[in-house]
Amino acid sequence: MALLEVSDIHAGYGRIRALRGVDVEVDEGEAVTIIGANGAGKSTLMRALAGLLPPAAGSVALDGRAVTGRPAVAMVRAGLSLVPEGRQVFAALSVRDNLLLGGYRRRRDKAIPGDLDEVLALFPALADRQGQLAGTLSGGEQQMLAIGRGLMSRPRVLLLDEPSLGLAPLAVAEVVTQLIGLRDRGTTILLVEQNARAAMRVATRGYVLAHGRVLLAGTTDELLADPAVKAAYLGGGLEPGAPQPFAPPPNP
Repeated sequence: MALLEVSDIHAGYGRIRALRGVDVEVDEGEAVTIIGANGAGKSTLMRALAGLLPPAAGSVALDGRAVTGRPAVAMVRAGLSLVPEGRQVFAALSVRDNLLLGGYRRRRDKAIPGDLDEVLALFPALADRQGQLAGTLSGGEQQMLAIGRGLMSRPRVLLLDEPSLGLAPLAVAEVVTQLIGLRDRGTTILLVEQNARAAMRVATRGYVLAHGRVLLAGTTDELLADPAVKAAYLGGGLEPGAPQPFAPPPNP
């Protein structure tokens, strides 16, 4: 049994169906990526898993227990922690206070100081800036802070929504290195990304999401070798006259 099982999830906004029957599985200790173009439904899936958007249909199970449709606070308690798109740090608070807020549901837990020290050890740049306002950090440092804040809830699965978005190439490389380190420590990760190259460095398995559906799934090596994935996300190009990869489905 997978640690996280997403089965036939449908979700959207009003009459707009952003997800049309998505199935995803993540094993404990595994790093899995979902890649896709802007508008594919990636962030909608993250919102549904984090309890920010109730699914219209389908189910979500964590360690065999149904958590479908629970509100965000209950999802965090269950073990699903979202690192949101755009980082969304508390700009007017210090680095240290941002991290402590990540562990707010555990605020009476005597293990919090030790967890804080562990996160700061994982991200030395943050350790040197504990008293600095989060809004004054660089984009890459803010992303590390957002990841560290997510880890402070001790998640069973860390959900990452577009962690490379808006970052300079050097900052992307640094964040990817940190995520590889988390993966190697056994952190279970579900990562959604438009930057397929970065995502596939972190993950060992992935899904291609297009127009609200999973169109391909496999190991990252298999996806990297797929001509359609190369053409759509890796700049590989197609033979003249070849059909467009991952084209939208015809109107019913």
